[in-house]
Amino acid sequence: MNTATVKQSNSKTGSANKEIAAFIGKLFSFNNSLKLYHWHVTGKGSYAQHIALDQAVGSLLGVTDRIVETTYALKGDLDIVIPETSVPGDIVKHASDFYKYVDSNRALFSEDFSKSILDDYQEAIQQLLYRLVRLQ
Repeated sequence: MNTATVKQSNSKTGSANKEIAAFIGKLFSFNNSLKLYHWHVTGKGSYAQHIALDQAVGSLLGVTDRIVETTYALKGDLDIVIPETSVPGDIVKHASDFYKYVDSNRALFSEDFSKSILDDYQEAIQQLLYRLVRLQ
């Protein structure tokens, strides 16, 4: 049985791999931005936000690992760079905007199982938004 991963190596694929690597770097940056906000949250309702953010970070980390590992299996090594990350000002807007960003980049992944992993990522963001907005 051959256990080698599938690797593609033409210039068009190289360009797509750079876009995928940049996308994955932004996933990590978003996850980190949630943790930064988690550490800075204070005031009324802060405990609920603190817990909601912690749950989201845990969920998103696992999903991020899945998309990275399956993409490595399909595309080979990627040059992932994590962008500089700062504490978001408006966490609800930040999460909503990132949900849209993920949605706009789904075309980078052609496999149904990769899109399913992105579904899980977006679901975790929606769960976070529910908790931040409705469970104060």
